[in-house]
Amino acid sequence: MSFGDPNNPYGPPPQQPPTAPGYGYPQQPPAPTGPPPGYGFPQQPAYPGYPGGNAMPQSMPGLMVTARVMLYIVAAVQALIGISAMFGAATINDASNAGEDTFGGNSFSDLGHASAGIIFVMALLFLGLAGLSITLGVKFTRGGQGIRITTMIYGILGALFGLLILIGAADAGSSAVLIWALLWIGFGGVMAAAMIAPTGSAWFNRPRY
Repeated sequence: MSFGDPNNPYGPPPQQPPTAPGYGYPQQPPAPTGPPPGYGFPQQPAYPGYPGGNAMPQSMPGLMVTARVMLYIVAAVQALIGISAMFGAATINDASNAGEDTFGGNSFSDLGHASAGIIFVMALLFLGLAGLSITLGVKFTRGGQGIRITTMIYGILGALFGLLILIGAADAGSSAVLIWALLWIGFGGVMAAAMIAPTGSAWFNRPRY
């Protein structure tokens, strides 16, 4: 009996035909041979778009920077007015006290004390507004919609205040007050416009990580 006989029990086992690879089982994808995309570098999240624009701004827009600078300028002017008013109130109060010591209590000293009190309250108001202006300017970097809305209202009220001064200056015929009123209108208008613009809305809506 030869080894080539398929019925030979002492011959090699018959060869099995190859089967289809992975038949009936899910195919496994080949293992990657290289590093994953972006290996070694942190992945930055993409900024979503905003209505009317292409993408979220990654740096403060120019109009926002202008509004921020104006807030600081307004704060400096308000602080100077507040400090000057406090000194003026103190001076008027001292003069009223001196008049009382010399002439006794009279209507002029009472008027002086009342005027000093009103001027002192105005000084506190201007110093408080100066603090608000500085706070808003500082919060432009990390603030949200609350800072945007507050700055917008602040700018609108400042423009209206300048408009009232402008009407009074036109009636009085004072050129200096007229220029002062126009400055307030311009500053307030720019601040309000920066907050209303799409770039301002996008800046305060940007994601923070």
